[in-house]
Amino acid sequence: MRLAGKNILIVGASSGIGAELAALAQAEGATVYTAGRRATSFYHLTFNAVQPDATDWSGFLPETLHGVVYCPGTIQLKPFQRISQADFLQELQVNLLGYAAVVQACLKSLKAAQGASVVSFSTVAAKTGMSFHAGIAAAKAGLEGLNRSLAAELASANIRFNCIAPSLTDTPLAGNLLSTPEKRTAAGQRHPLGSIGLPEDHAHAALFLLSGESRWITGQTLAIDGGMSVLR
Repeated sequence: MRLAGKNILIVGASSGIGAELAALAQAEGATVYTAGRRATSFYHLTFNAVQPDATDWSGFLPETLHGVVYCPGTIQLKPFQRISQADFLQELQVNLLGYAAVVQACLKSLKAAQGASVVSFSTVAAKTGMSFHAGIAAAKAGLEGLNRSLAAELASANIRFNCIAPSLTDTPLAGNLLSTPEKRTAAGQRHPLGSIGLPEDHAHAALFLLSGESRWITGQTLAIDGGMSVLR
């Protein structure tokens, strides 16, 4: 089992990709800890990514963490002129500042592992210009930049930082975009592979990045997007 004996924290594990990953990680032998707004069947801590406060997790986190995955995200698709400062701030809180707070809270436990992996989630829109994605693209591009900086700063501590950049995926977050069969078909047809993503597509990639199979990979953004970012 690829994660046997490892402690893994998954933030945002109550649904979608995070829930899929939690089940996979446990099946691969990990002790899974979760944090989010809704309780799970794993070791769990309430965490609100909109107003992150991960500074006092000492009674929850194990002394050693071999992996951390940050899954929270947002989808607010609006014309740029309609994006308020409050909208921008919410995107930044959930997608960037919440992640930074979690990494800071976990850093001591990650260093204790003497070989750990941190995985976060970006979006295809961070590198591929897409109309109405200004808020989320800005926040996730910041996340990717932070990841590269952390990968450089903490390489000497043998902590790897990598990011997964999905395109549209069948999760509760995308519910309004996939609410009818016609919308689902149209969304799939926009991707070169002719379909939308599934939670397991990204969960398996995250599992790989948490495992020793990816021991020489850090500072990278892995596009799992049905070819959207590079194919026409």
